[in-house]
Amino acid sequence: MAFDHVRTWIFDLDETLYPPSTPLFPQIEARMGAWIRAKLGVSAAEADALRARWWHDHGTTLAGLMREHGEDPGPFLADVHDIDFSVLAPDPDLRAALEALPGRRIIYTNGTAPYAERVLAARGLGGLWDAVYGVEHADHVPKPDREAFDRVFARDGLDPTCAAMFEDSVRNLAVPHEQGVVTVHVGPIRDPAPYVQHHTDDLVAFLRDIASGQPRSVA
Repeated sequence: MAFDHVRTWIFDLDETLYPPSTPLFPQIEARMGAWIRAKLGVSAAEADALRARWWHDHGTTLAGLMREHGEDPGPFLADVHDIDFSVLAPDPDLRAALEALPGRRIIYTNGTAPYAERVLAARGLGGLWDAVYGVEHADHVPKPDREAFDRVFARDGLDPTCAAMFEDSVRNLAVPHEQGVVTVHVGPIRDPAPYVQHHTDDLVAFLRDIASGQPRSVA
């Protein structure tokens, strides 16, 4: 089967381990916009345009701020992650499906590890993970940069050819696919990108299918 060889299960965090309709990341986006306006003295529209360009050119807003304006990542990350986590609800079905996976489970997010731990706790998914990696573990180089994956995978010691990665952002699957990782896009719409091997709009059902030996896949 497509996942029989997998020994390490890599999960993104935001809008992968909770529904994209959850009003969590919009809070972060609002705080990022406020930070940009205060730092650069620009309008809300200009801040939004900068965020869009930095996401496209650099991978994240933080990477754009660091590379173009010398931003110190620590205060920025602490500020934008100071949000209301009560909008998240525990998901016992997802927890059970994750627990049933054979092998190691890790988180790899472009957020920080402390932020990830708070999200996981609010979702009732704490205590499941062999490791939680944030952007700080890649020296603040974000996905989808190859350097980011190289640093985190080396830190973890995982074998990419024995790993699977679940991501809501399709572009973050390109490098892992090249490295031999089985790629799974988690989102409402299938993407035809050649580096997307599997797709699901129902992560719990997909993980249950893996446990049963019959994963739903998209070539």
